[in-house]
Amino acid sequence: MKHEEKIRKSIVVLCIMIVLVPATILLAKRFGGGNYYLLSVLIILYAMLPFFLAFEGRRPQARELVILAVMCAIAVFSRALFIWIPHFKPMMAIVMITGIAFGPETGFMAGVISGFVSNFLFGQGPLTPWQMLAFGVGGFLMGFLYRLGMLKRKPVPLAVAGALCVLLIVGPILDTGSLMVLAAEVTPESAAAVYFSGVPVNLIHAAATAVTLLLVSNAMFEKLDRIKTKYGMMEA
Repeated sequence: MKHEEKIRKSIVVLCIMIVLVPATILLAKRFGGGNYYLLSVLIILYAMLPFFLAFEGRRPQARELVILAVMCAIAVFSRALFIWIPHFKPMMAIVMITGIAFGPETGFMAGVISGFVSNFLFGQGPLTPWQMLAFGVGGFLMGFLYRLGMLKRKPVPLAVAGALCVLLIVGPILDTGSLMVLAAEVTPESAAAVYFSGVPVNLIHAAATAVTLLLVSNAMFEKLDRIKTKYGMMEA
């Protein structure tokens, strides 16, 4: 019953996030809001709600917040490490590993924070909130699929699932952000141009995600499992 309750809560959280965050971004644009730092902080606050609710009435321990910060730091570093290869972002894979290891709510939080912090290196701007949403949703979905039992913690299935998640979910969210920011008017023609031009970018991003999951997921899960067992930390 407890597991079923977690699944129901996760579904509610996902529905709220995919409605609330885009609505906030679009409202900010509608009313001429250009303060992307303020908008990004607001999205982080949204992401904090399901993260803290996931602890079921208790406060997260300091070590749990520390491990989240460490995973975000690794994610940001992985993106910065490959700054010389356009669109090659291993960061999504690290966020996915976080969601699988510690639960979808933690995965969402990790994606949102990593997207925001990494853009201090890559440049903050109107696309930042959309990137935060996309990375957060990617981390949440992989964690949720694992919670449902539809995903195994084996490198090949993870790599395939991660690549598909980027191609079908994360990439299109990023493309939608580009459409809203770059297009003077959203028309079928402008939408088609943006989404088709995003396909090569999404393929590179998917490849980076798959390769990273293939190479590092086993080792990271082993270390994270030890930490979880030793300290009784966040359970997926």
